[in-house]
Amino acid sequence: MGEQPIFTTRAHVFQIDPSTKKNWVPASKQAVTVSYFYDSTRNSYRIISVDGTKVIINSTITPNMTFTKTSQKFGQWADSRANTVFGLGFGSEQHLSRFADKFQEVKDAAKLARDRSQEKMETSSNHSQESGHETPSSTRASSVNGTDDEKAYHGPPHDSELKIENDKLKTALAQSTSNVKKWETELETLRESNARLSLALQESIASVEHWKKQFLTCKDENDLLRNKIEELEAQCDEIDKERERNEELSRRLLELEADIQEKEAYTLQDAEHRNQELEDKVRTLRQEVEESKHRHGHLKLELKHFLNILDGKIDDLHEFRQELSKLEIDN
Repeated sequence: MGEQPIFTTRAHVFQIDPSTKKNWVPASKQAVTVSYFYDSTRNSYRIISVDGTKVIINSTITPNMTFTKTSQKFGQWADSRANTVFGLGFGSEQHLSRFADKFQEVKDAAKLARDRSQEKMETSSNHSQESGHETPSSTRASSVNGTDDEKAYHGPPHDSELKIENDKLKTALAQSTSNVKKWETELETLRESNARLSLALQESIASVEHWKKQFLTCKDENDLLRNKIEELEAQCDEIDKERERNEELSRRLLELEADIQEKEAYTLQDAEHRNQELEDKVRTLRQEVEESKHRHGHLKLELKHFLNILDGKIDDLHEFRQELSKLEIDN
């Protein structure tokens, strides 16, 4: 089946500074894909990472390697074949722990494969010594795929195997490059989407602030309108009370006018009746006076006195009429 990826993660890759052996030098500008590959044909494990078209990690795992956690998100291991120390910075402690657990698992598998290879080597040591002409191929294999410790369990590869290995590596690199480009495209898309979402969020926040101000303004206007409505309702209550008082006064005025008219009619009728009676009496008296002048000479004084009374009554009647007229005008 050839070499296949068995575990993949993303991390920032570093290498130790070869001059100081202390400082870390970034091998990638951003987080890149770091994968464990298993070669079922050679029964070997490698850690491979590619940044664009550049291979920044090609480390074959041997039983002598150790992965060390130096912080919550950073770990490192030494590769004697590459004569360097690789460091990985992860996005979380959980990702670091998964990578470290996988490293230990692969290391144990590599140790088991070395032990089995040594057992086979012991049974075929004579044959290996007689095939000393293959040593240069082994040397080339060591320079490409591992250290002397790795040769102990990988076995001496042939030129055809090296070619196959290189073809597989090229295929893996091409696949990794394609994946990197795809991830870069996805990352750029996510960045653009994030920028749009951030802009939309800012616009939403500004819109919320705007509507909040509008709400407060409307609330103040609503409070003012409510106060004015309460004042108008109070004024309407006063107007209703005033209207009721006016209606009551109107009813009382109508009643008074009716009483006055009734009393005035009664008074006029009575006065007319009395006046008619007085006129009848005057007419009768005048007739009697004319008929009895000679007999009633001594009654002149009484008649004069009666006439004076009559004039007073007439004056009273006239005054009463004037008072009635005045009362009608006032009403």
